Amino acid sequence: MNSAPVTTDLAPGHPVSIYNKEKEVILQLFNEMNATDPEKEYQKFYNIFNELQSIERRFERKENQLFPVLEKHGWNGPSKNMWSFHDTIREQFRILRKKIEEREYVKIEEDLSYLISSISRLLLTEETVLFPNALEILNEKDWINVRKGEEEIGWMLKEEPKAFPKEPEYIHPSQDHTKRELSFSTENTSHYEEGYMTIDQVNLLLRTMPLDITYVDENDKVIFYNRGEERVFPRSAGIIGREVKFCHPPKSVGTVLKILEEFRLGNKNEASFWINFKGRLIYIRYFAVRDENKAYRGVIEMSQDITDIKNIEGEKRLLDWE
Repeated sequence: MNSAPVTTDLAPGHPVSIYNKEKEVILQLFNEMNATDPEKEYQKFYNIFNELQSIERRFERKENQLFPVLEKHGWNGPSKNMWSFHDTIREQFRILRKKIEEREYVKIEEDLSYLISSISRLLLTEETVLFPNALEILNEKDWINVRKGEEEIGWMLKEEPKAFPKEPEYIHPSQDHTKRELSFSTENTSHYEEGYMTIDQVNLLLRTMPLDITYVDENDKVIFYNRGEERVFPRSAGIIGREVKFCHPPKSVGTVLKILEEFRLGNKNEASFWINFKGRLIYIRYFAVRDENKAYRGVIEMSQDITDIKNIEGEKRLLDWE
């Protein structure tokens, strides 16, 4: 098996990368303990000792997350041998804690030396044997599962490690120009400028939109309207193919024809109105439809009940379904 030191070319949230970070913490704690007089700075020494004993989390992650996955790939050595080494160090912690609490200062220094030596040998074995071979044996899916389980156990680090696998950087939809392989069938669909939809999907979309839409072509004939659940103004199939001037009340026909004429001449592209209708505020908008050559291709009339929209104030950022 591989016995080379573990590579550091890993994502920050990778389990082995986290073990490497913890090693730095452990070595720093060694230095702090060796530089602290347990008799003169008893509480400080005790606090550092407690912090070092949080290495238990490291042991538990290996025993409960890493070792079982290695066993599934046929490597049982760590479970049999390194786990036993963990238990030896646990016992050393227990003995040293007792001597610290009983303030046996002469014995503390000697036992601390044994403890640091044991942990140092363990770190060396991890770095040269355990982690290099684990990286060779396990695939990314294995490491993702290991990391997921580790989150329930915890780490020696003060801050939670970065996510693994790395969370994709947010890209605003307007800046996302990636050409992806389609994850859906394009059978029976039409290709629109920005996507594919079947006739059924188009009808569902138009029926669900909270707007009344009517499309009048360049010959002033109604060629389409959407059949929403609740229309502002009634429509029926009989208007399809009818001249638009016959689809409005006589008092508003003059205005509609003026809009169409200005759109056709290219003088205007939009006209807006709002009226009170049956106790509701209705917003009515007309938009000129033009092709890529700017030629007039008709007009879209959109009507929307904006009563509730107009009454919106402040902000609403949370879902309040419950």
